[in-house]
Amino acid sequence: MGVRLSSGPSHRVGPVSDINVTPLVDVMLVLLIVFMVAAPMMTAGVKVDLPTSSAKPLQEPKPPIVVSIDAAGTVYVNQAATTAETLLTLMAQEASGDKERRIHLRGDQTLAYGRIVQTMGTLNDAGYARIALVSEAPQH
Repeated sequence: MGVRLSSGPSHRVGPVSDINVTPLVDVMLVLLIVFMVAAPMMTAGVKVDLPTSSAKPLQEPKPPIVVSIDAAGTVYVNQAATTAETLLTLMAQEASGDKERRIHLRGDQTLAYGRIVQTMGTLNDAGYARIALVSEAPQH
């Protein structure tokens, strides 16, 4: 009588070519938890009740250039009407070549936001980096 070990498929002994994904899943879960904890700390919008001060506002050597866009979409540079094509020429005249001059951008609230951003982008592409959007304080 002979001994028969197995009648099924033969078992091979050698390297396994399957990828073990358990360490990958563990690392991904740890990263997910780290980002979930860190994300709320990275927000910049912290509500702060600022104190009042009797300090005088800073005086800049030159007044800012005011760029306004009315409800019809007409662009004004310091009260002078201009078009999109001549905006940069008029800005160069007003700034006297000073690209660091502060610009106050005022847009009518009924105007599409994209129009204001487009004007801001045009000014920024021309090298004017100190652009501030102007709003009014709420009426009490």
